[in-house]
Amino acid sequence: MADRLADSYYAATAQDWRPRPFDGELACDVAVIGGGFTGLSAALACAERGFSVVLFEAEHIGFGASGRNGGQLIPGLRWAASELEEAFGRDRADALFDLCWRDNRVKARIAKHGIACDLKTGHLETAWTPKDFDAMQREADYLATRFGYASDIVAKADMGDHIASPLYHGGIHDPQGGHFHPLNYALGLAKAAEAAGVRIVEKERVTGLFDFDPGELLTRDASVEARYFIDATDSWIGEVEPDLGRYTVPIMNYNIATAPLANADDLLPSDAAVADSRFVLNYFRLSADKRLIFGGGERYSQTPPRDIAAFVRPFMAEVFPQIADAPIDYGWGGAVAVTRSRLPHIGRRGNIFFAHGFSGHGALVTTLAGELIAEALAGTAERFDVLAGLPARPFPGGKWLRRPLATLGLLWYALRDRLG
Repeated sequence: MADRLADSYYAATAQDWRPRPFDGELACDVAVIGGGFTGLSAALACAERGFSVVLFEAEHIGFGASGRNGGQLIPGLRWAASELEEAFGRDRADALFDLCWRDNRVKARIAKHGIACDLKTGHLETAWTPKDFDAMQREADYLATRFGYASDIVAKADMGDHIASPLYHGGIHDPQGGHFHPLNYALGLAKAAEAAGVRIVEKERVTGLFDFDPGELLTRDASVEARYFIDATDSWIGEVEPDLGRYTVPIMNYNIATAPLANADDLLPSDAAVADSRFVLNYFRLSADKRLIFGGGERYSQTPPRDIAAFVRPFMAEVFPQIADAPIDYGWGGAVAVTRSRLPHIGRRGNIFFAHGFSGHGALVTTLAGELIAEALAGTAERFDVLAGLPARPFPGGKWLRRPLATLGLLWYALRDRLG
């Protein structure tokens, strides 16, 4: 199943990457588990601070959500900025906004290391209902008035400037957002990390983690001593630390990439990434070679559809009936780790740092989280504490009932989409 789910457009167009052979040195300052955006950015930032770092990846760099996602760079968190202030007060909202809206660490890393990952600017959230559009207008006004953050309200009559679809009732365009080739970004981070001195070990699954002084990490073949550990395994975090696995449930999500389209620029004239306002949303964008990369539908079973392209095509055809029969060259999927609050779960337990549960909104925040972990590990935890203070509660139901109970709740929200 894993190979079929990873049969993506990204894997087919990935940069060359071969990690250096592991030299067998099994002691370091920092051991990182997970070769996605969070682990790679944390490893790189730790190495830049002078720590010796080893990163372990059970499969290959970008194997999980970091190498399979829709490539959408959406500033902020799953909650609107106004919701954050209402829940947490003015000062915490200010701190969260500065980190998650203003501080674009992905663009900074791409620029610093010259990462070739097809970076483009612009993100459009489309309103599925008139009520959704009214909420977007209120939020855009709030962002402008409260934070001086510029976004553009797009009326229904002007949507053709961005998207050739009649479905939507307007939208909000954020020029600070964008899209990219996520796997090539991950590989670019890996190359930068190696250049900074990080030792990257692929195909080495971590089987145990013990916070002593020094602590110990166990793999199938070795034990590793380290002063600090960073668990960045996201959907797989329960395999390393079962208690943390209680805070997320996996949702399976699927993407397709069409063949290159002659009318690609007509479909999305502004070349912005697009996501709609539904709970079970559609999201899509153009690749550098003019394919439509489209994500649609969710499944709460871990078993993927037998034909991923056939599963996603109806969602694409609903948005773009003019390409309903377009050839589809790639279909792939993977798990998104979702928390109860839909905010990331970030924290520290002794000398073990962790970050997971980005809830489908992690392409920007994961790089930030990794860098904040490095800051905290080096002794400056103020910005780390802003994210670590977000509310987190485990899903109820224990090992066997947690996922079925969470699925019932998710299905209710999906039903609300259909009922309008």
